[in-house]
Amino acid sequence: MIYKGFASIYDQLMKDAPYEEWASFIGIAIKRYHPEATSVLDLGCGTGEIAVRLAKQQLSVTGVDLSEDMLTVAQAKAIDNNVNILFVEQDMRELSGFQEPFDVVTICCDSLNYLQTRVDVEQTFKQVYDHTNSDSLFIFDVHSVYKIHEIFANSTFAEQDEEISYIWSSYLGEEENSIEHDLTFFVKDDEVYQRFDELHVQRTFHINEYKEMLEAASFKVVHICADFSLEQEPTATSERIFFIARK
Repeated sequence: MIYKGFASIYDQLMKDAPYEEWASFIGIAIKRYHPEATSVLDLGCGTGEIAVRLAKQQLSVTGVDLSEDMLTVAQAKAIDNNVNILFVEQDMRELSGFQEPFDVVTICCDSLNYLQTRVDVEQTFKQVYDHTNSDSLFIFDVHSVYKIHEIFANSTFAEQDEEISYIWSSYLGEEENSIEHDLTFFVKDDEVYQRFDELHVQRTFHINEYKEMLEAASFKVVHICADFSLEQEPTATSERIFFIARK
């Protein structure tokens, strides 16, 4: 996904996102399943919120995103937090140029859901496999099918603030288990408001389909859980599914 119009205000819009829970979940998963890990590749890193937190866990972090604007914000954030992170503008389906394989690869904040086809997901899994060490972990989260159909579909979310206001409407997409987010933002610039419009399309798959794709890429699925807890098994109403796989 490329945020074309509002990378500079993205963090304000996402101020309530549970980044601490993501970073904590990853840290706990690493300690449980690969405590010797030292290097992390964070794909779809956005403005670096999770990458910075992982770097503060004394991990060597590389962040990859498709948006140059998002990476510019991420780099400034790393400098402000006094952590050394390499940020690279690449497509997670076509990784290249890394000198050493990684101990852990993460895809957080449902970034994987922006891939529109099963082929895209399978290609990404293969890229992850090719850029990891033996016994490396692959940790990612996705929207559940339940969330697509019962939380997002035909819903409108809105917030009015003095500096930033938005209207966010979601509709089922053409592909199975896909959702279209129609976003309109109004950002105050001096005494006037600037309008941004974006359409974001996400798609998810059933848990068994993700397992099939991981196994087809030669990963072994070691744990599947829900909603930021290693101890929470997915249920019919879980909104976010977490996968931990090993090379």
